[in-house]
Amino acid sequence: MHDFLNVLLLTFMPLFIAIDPLSKPPFVLALTEELSTRQRHKLIHTAMGTAALIGLAFLFFGQFVLTVMGISVGAFAISGGIILLVLSINHITKGRMVETSKQAMAAIVPIGTPLTAGPATITTLLVLQNEFPLNIVLLSFALNLLIAWGILLLGNKLIKILGEGGFKAISQVFNLLLAAIAITMILRGLDMLEVISLPG
Repeated sequence: MHDFLNVLLLTFMPLFIAIDPLSKPPFVLALTEELSTRQRHKLIHTAMGTAALIGLAFLFFGQFVLTVMGISVGAFAISGGIILLVLSINHITKGRMVETSKQAMAAIVPIGTPLTAGPATITTLLVLQNEFPLNIVLLSFALNLLIAWGILLLGNKLIKILGEGGFKAISQVFNLLLAAIAITMILRGLDMLEVISLPG
């Protein structure tokens, strides 16, 4: 039992850091600011389902898919970073990340991927499956998704606490952080492809 808990912790913590659920609510709220609570919750459910499917697909077929399609994790990181950067620019120039008619797609891109099941999560899953038993990696991934799910559902309370004005102000700050994350993701992708060399 002690060994099981140790291995569970060793797989849980890297995935927790990769998924980073505590940073997600402001981005999700910024993406869904025009939706009702019910619509936002539905979008979150879809996003977490998408993240679960992507994670499981890469966990079981990741290496095969990447090899067959000729896609590297670095290329995935660059494409994910470009998507996030475009969304953050949209928010700055248009006041919203996506058009109201396209809010449903936000559940898949970018909330499901790359914000939740992004390059960091996929890379971590691929590494862990080669080092630890598959059933424990699956359990750790499921626990992390449940935690992220719960945090996102509770994120709606932030609006009530902060008020509309406070929420919009914080949303703008996190929009800048999202742009920075996008640039970082692109640079890491370029580093993975050995186009550039990042320090450390």
